[in-house]
Amino acid sequence: MFTGIIEETGRVERFERGGDAWKLRVSARTALADVALGDSIAVNGCCLTVVKADSEGLEFDVLEETRRVTSLSAVGVGGVVNLERSLRFGGKMGGHFVSGHVDGLGLVEVFEARGADRYLRVKAPEGGGRYLIHKGSIAIDGISLTVAEVEGDVFAVWLIPHTVAATNLAGKRPGDLVNLEFDLLGKYVEKLLAGRTA
Repeated sequence: MFTGIIEETGRVERFERGGDAWKLRVSARTALADVALGDSIAVNGCCLTVVKADSEGLEFDVLEETRRVTSLSAVGVGGVVNLERSLRFGGKMGGHFVSGHVDGLGLVEVFEARGADRYLRVKAPEGGGRYLIHKGSIAIDGISLTVAEVEGDVFAVWLIPHTVAATNLAGKRPGDLVNLEFDLLGKYVEKLLAGRTA
C-alpha cells in the first residue's frame, strides 16, 4: 500500500529480458533507505518487488503482463520514473490509499502552463470515467492528485510547482502514456452495488 506522495525520481539504467522475467534496474537514493529484498516499491505507480539492491540502485523482475498493462515498457533506458516506498505504520499519511495495481493507461492530451499553474488533461481507458469524480482522487504514474474536471473518460488535474519539480511530470508531452490507478473506494462501491442488483 502506498500514498501517492512521490519520494524521489530515479533513472532507468537497464530494462532487458532475462531468463525468467524482464529485468529492470533503476537508480535511487531515498528509496534505498532500509530497503530489503522482497520490499515493495512503486515505480511510476506500479508495485514492484525488490530482487536486488546496492548503494546506487534497485532491481526488479517485471512480468510480461506488467509490461503489457503499464507504461513501463515505453519508459526506456535513461527515462525518469517516480519512486515511492510502501506505507509504514507510524509514518506520515498524505495523499490517498494507492495499491500500486495499475488499472490502465491514460493518454496525455494537454499539459501546459495556465498562468502560474500547470494544467494536465488525460484521456482514461474507455469506461474509466465512471471511477472519476470532481474533487476525487486519482494516481497518475503513482502521484496522488485531485481531479479538477471530468467529462466522460477525460479528466484534468491542476499541478503545483513542487509536484512538477519532484516527479517525472515535467517531461510529459501530449501523446505520452501514463499509468492510472483509480481510487479504491469507487471500485469497491461499484462491486458491492453490482452484487446487490444481481
